[in-house]
Amino acid sequence: MIRKEDLCQVGQFARPHGIKGELPLVTDYDLFGETEHPYIVCEMDGIPVPFYIESYRPKGRSTILVKLEQVDGIAAAKRLVNRAVYYPQAAIRHRPEKDAGWHQFTGYMLEDGRKGEIGRVTDVDDTTLNVLFRVDCNGKEILAPVAEELICFVDRKAKRIVVSLPDGLQDIEK
Repeated sequence: MIRKEDLCQVGQFARPHGIKGELPLVTDYDLFGETEHPYIVCEMDGIPVPFYIESYRPKGRSTILVKLEQVDGIAAAKRLVNRAVYYPQAAIRHRPEKDAGWHQFTGYMLEDGRKGEIGRVTDVDDTTLNVLFRVDCNGKEILAPVAEELICFVDRKAKRIVVSLPDGLQDIEK
């Protein structure tokens, strides 16, 4: 079973390339190198679904043309356009420097140094300059700011991040 907390978002698919079902994967990650049976994961109806790589080739600096098994033709490929692409965290060899790898913290428990546990990081919103963790706080989604200066401690083994939230954000209801 594929668990979302074991995955890292590595990019997204652009519109199909050609008519055979090849998809451009826009990414800053170094993927597929020494993996025997490489695959990517996309959410389909809220469920993480693996797609095995039939072939791939680089196209420019930040794009990989990917041909997925059982995605034959332009119609099948169009179903994946603009979808986020995930890859197993354990298989990633290179993390891009430009976003500091905030997505690697998906699945971590977020704690405030003074208040204690806040909730589990479910996603990262990096669509604006102010990056935010999406956190499940007892079934309610809250947004917590992400910045290196707010992080006090990261325990990778326990998958825990301790932060010092700014005043006003510490009053999150539990």
